[in-house]
Amino acid sequence: MNKPPVPLPHVGLRNLKTALSASLCALIYYFINRNPTFACIGAIFGMGANMDHSKLHGGNRLFGTIIGGFLGMGLFRIYIIFVPDGSNRLLLVPLLFVGVVILIILAQVFWVGAVQPGGVVLCIVLFNTPVDTYVSYALNRMVDTGAGVAMSLLINYLLPRERLVNWINVCCRALGWPERY
Repeated sequence: MNKPPVPLPHVGLRNLKTALSASLCALIYYFINRNPTFACIGAIFGMGANMDHSKLHGGNRLFGTIIGGFLGMGLFRIYIIFVPDGSNRLLLVPLLFVGVVILIILAQVFWVGAVQPGGVVLCIVLFNTPVDTYVSYALNRMVDTGAGVAMSLLINYLLPRERLVNWINVCCRALGWPERY
């Protein structure tokens, strides 16, 4: 019995646009002296095969980050009312339970795909931010994610597959090579 050959990995147009989007975010953030991590993550999550997929995936990431960030800030505020110095992290466990339930309800209302990225931000705000920086962390995360998603939407708008295929084929013909697509 012959098995079909396993296709070799290749670098396609979406790969290149994703790398371009993330790299442009990192470059811009370098010049504004700001950490590009979450903008680059937003750019990578925000790149889709086409504009509709970019809107869907980028929207999942952006709305999830916004919902999880605001929810995390609210729940963390409740936590520091009871534990101002942040010393008893056990109280965060029931707050997380309530937060995940609220997150799922809010995602059903605003953006269904927001649950997973919202849950990530919620957990990070609750369990991984110091008492004095939880608000700035959450707000910065929202802004940076928005910047990355916006970069991917821009790249996908400016460089749709049809335009890239046309450019590549024109270049191939000019060089006397067979058309690639």
